[in-house]
Amino acid sequence: MTSRIADSRIEEYWDWITVALFLLLAVDLLTTLVAARLVGTGAESNPLMRWLLNRSILVVIGAHLAVVVLVTGFFRLLIDRLRRTSSPENRYFAVLIEVWLGFLVAVGLGVFANNLSVIVLGGSLL
Repeated sequence: MTSRIADSRIEEYWDWITVALFLLLAVDLLTTLVAARLVGTGAESNPLMRWLLNRSILVVIGAHLAVVVLVTGFFRLLIDRLRRTSSPENRYFAVLIEVWLGFLVAVGLGVFANNLSVIVLGGSLL
């Protein structure tokens, strides 16, 4: 991979981690708060989130912001490692990152669909 291709690909990885974090944190938080208001916190299947829902909204937002900082920091380390990996291993490493990002986005969409199910149907898809 040339440096230019690697840089454009890495920029795309940052775009995808942003999408994944938006789905897994912002969208999940908003739909979870709506679901909790409509059907109660007992419908939340994630025990950590159920615990957070019984705390102040500032604690909930703070926890989500902490996750953003941690994930972003670890992702930066992962990208730095990818840049230091030599060819041809860097291509395999890049594919693993792409699969992981795809998985995160898919999970985020699944969580969103499940939260919408709770809001609209009053019950989880799980």
